[in-house]
Formats: sequence, C-alpha cells, structure tokens
Amino acid sequence: MKKKKKHMLVKSVTDRLELPKDMMFGVPILTITGQNDLTVENYKGILEYREDKIRLSLKQGQVEICGTHLKIEYYTGEDMKISGQIDKLEYGR
Repeated sequence: MKKKKKHMLVKSVTDRLELPKDMMFGVPILTITGQNDLTVENYKGILEYREDKIRLSLKQGQVEICGTHLKIEYYTGEDMKISGQIDKLEYGR
C-alpha cells in the first residue's frame, strides 16, 4: 500500500508541474519513423534478438518488434535504434 501512495504522490506532482512522465516514471518511449526505423528509450534489456524478431524488457512488461532484416544499429544504457522492415509492435506483461 505504501508503494501505491508514493506512486500517486509522484504522479500528482508530475501532473501539477507538467513534468515529462518518461523522466519521473521511466516510461518507455518508442519513436517509429516510417516502417524502417525505431528508437526505443528507457528499456531494461534485450530478451531476444533475431533477424525477424527483437524482444525487449521494459520497466513494466515487454515489447516485441517483428519484421524482416531487423538489426540493432546501436544501443546504450538508455536508448537503442532498430532498423529493418518493421511489421508489428506488440506489448505484453
């Protein structure tokens, strides 16, 4: 219960001060450009990496990127860029 109260307090302060939620909560940001480039910010780790599927761990669940010729162009502790033919993004818990 204590964790929930803290989360509600942070959310309230974030909303009132109009702070970006990605900074306060570590919410993932996925930016897709066309069908060939995807930038992912605030991910936790790489769970699966194949030419047709990349699966990433997020703070709250996972995201699966499906397509063809998928490649991680670069990654840091905070963000990564994926290129290739992106056909589907799917979130899971």
